[in-house]
Amino acid sequence: MIAAHVGPGAPAASRPEWTPTALRAALEQVAPHRLGEMERQKDEAITLAARTGSLGPINRFLETWAVTVEIARIPACAARLRAAEHTARTVDHDDPAWREAMDEIRDLHSAARQSLDRQSLDRE
Repeated sequence: MIAAHVGPGAPAASRPEWTPTALRAALEQVAPHRLGEMERQKDEAITLAARTGSLGPINRFLETWAVTVEIARIPACAARLRAAEHTARTVDHDDPAWREAMDEIRDLHSAARQSLDRQSLDRE
């Protein structure tokens, strides 16, 4: 779990299954302001999957939102991500703070993916 990487703090929600319904329910708990974005991306993924005959877009959609929920369900991680995203939006790209913010965003996403990968291995 990525909480171990950020210090104390219990998850605000349990880790959901990788289904649109479960991810949506978890997102509703931890980041309801992102529900519209999730629904739009789900529609886009389904449309692209139908057009290409590939499940790749749906798999990417599920992974993207599993990572999003994994970060958002741990308040300390969510706060770090919000701070880094704010910095990335508000400082000049030549500012070292911009690079630090981008590194923080990347690190949080990587830690969430690793946590989800470990969970997947534990289930096998």
